[in-house]
Amino acid sequence: MPHIIVKLWPGRTEKQKSELTNRISQAVEETICADEKSISVSFEEVDSDKWMKQVYEPDILMKKYALYKKPGYGDFEDY
Repeated sequence: MPHIIVKLWPGRTEKQKSELTNRISQAVEETICADEKSISVSFEEVDSDKWMKQVYEPDILMKKYALYKKPGYGDFEDY
């Protein structure tokens, strides 16, 4: 605990993903006092043409109640 899943469009380098993993892990350690050994981070690359169906609708739109950071597109443009 916790496991963080980062969904993003393809194209980031392994170096970028590694750096983001390190920053996420550090933030989790510092913010919720999680042990480094308990944190896991994974990446799921989703093509832009599949984003709305595979990510936006099921993970964002249908789970608005769980969002702490809303996107600036779709149904959230006016927020």
